[in-house]
Amino acid sequence: MTRRPSQPVSAPCRAAPRRPRAPGTVLIVTLGILIVLTGLVLVLAHTMRIEGLCSANRLAADQAAAVELGAIQYVIACVDGLGGQVPDAADLQCDGAQVGNGAFWILCTDRDDDQTYAFGLTDEAGKINLNKASEEMLAKLPDMTVDVPAAILDWRDEDTELTEGGAESEYYLLLPDPYDCKNAPFETVEELLLVYLMTEDLLFGEDVNRNSILDENENDADASDPIDNRDGYLDRGIYDLVTVYTHEPNVDDDGEQRVNVNQARGRELSDILDDAVSDDRLAEVMSRTMSGRPFKNILDFYLRSGLTNEEFLTIADHVTTDNAKTLEGRVNINTACREVLLCLPDLDEADAAALIAARSDDEAEPGDVAWVADALPQEKAVAIGSYITILSYQFSADIVSVSADGRAFRRCRIVVDAAESPARLVYRQDLTHLGWPLSPDIISMLRAGEALENVLTSTYQETP
Repeated sequence: MTRRPSQPVSAPCRAAPRRPRAPGTVLIVTLGILIVLTGLVLVLAHTMRIEGLCSANRLAADQAAAVELGAIQYVIACVDGLGGQVPDAADLQCDGAQVGNGAFWILCTDRDDDQTYAFGLTDEAGKINLNKASEEMLAKLPDMTVDVPAAILDWRDEDTELTEGGAESEYYLLLPDPYDCKNAPFETVEELLLVYLMTEDLLFGEDVNRNSILDENENDADASDPIDNRDGYLDRGIYDLVTVYTHEPNVDDDGEQRVNVNQARGRELSDILDDAVSDDRLAEVMSRTMSGRPFKNILDFYLRSGLTNEEFLTIADHVTTDNAKTLEGRVNINTACREVLLCLPDLDEADAAALIAARSDDEAEPGDVAWVADALPQEKAVAIGSYITILSYQFSADIVSVSADGRAFRRCRIVVDAAESPARLVYRQDLTHLGWPLSPDIISMLRAGEALENVLTSTYQETP
């Protein structure tokens, strides 16, 4: 038998010796994980903090917006149903009125004081109406530039005929950003900035934030905007002297159409006069009225009819010399400031002073303009008679609202028309971009956690 050669026996396999792990590896990995987790936690915490701040800011913004809406409704309610009378300032709450989680102020202009904040509603009828004023009246506005009045007339009239010194589409179409001359009435006061030669300096003056206060940056020459003359006096421009909103219904206090004394038949005129004049004077007044027609305006009628002040007051609200259903652009002689009064035809500084003195002595009754004839020479009273009124139906309000924590504020300007009831909002402009217009102490105290009630009890009306 053949024997197979024996196979060599292999030696048993030995496992390679294991190298011991470096000490601390687990600790390093663990620390790395902890660092990552810590970073994630910090990022999450930062994100949540940002989200919390954003949420708080959004809440504050919503609160300020809600307060603003409440203030708008308050203004509408204050002027509704007054029949052309101006709201009594004593009945208005315009200086820090609390509404829920916030408060509002209503700023107005005191042209005699640029150091103290003034609060209240603004009577639009106390201004010159850009759509109705003559070129001569516009030219008498403070610091008015030559040719701007003519350009205003060209902008608002319906024709394309060029007024001397004015501008039509031929000029506007050559501008870098061309546009047509409107040839239609102004819809807002700010529309003036589209008119030939009109500038922001002429419109707003140095009062860039429109708070009627001489702020530090408005009295530092050219150190900061705006460039000013550093004379310690605020040049406000013409913005608060002009309007586009004024109109009034040509009806009496009962809503009845007034009687035109220039056209009324003898019987109708006699019925009107009979309510005011005694029987022994009726024939004389009727004779003077019939022979004196046509009268230029109601003041002309009063002066030449022979009526006494008391007799005229009885019928003043029931008579007219104008058949228009709506009287537009008349200036309220009881609320117009000196600068506006000086724009009325033929009036000078002495006349404006006489009117202001007379109206401060006697409070005019509804429909009573007879006191104007007593305060001015007869020819001047008649000259302005067609341009004035003692009724106001449109009011503006510069509303500033803030949240209780001071995180957010809003500011807007509104115009309310009360010619019909209920009164309606006809214009709203957001002014928040102009910045906080009141004392900075209010915001700083609220943000420091001071209670809103405590802040509102402090006036903070003086400028810093």
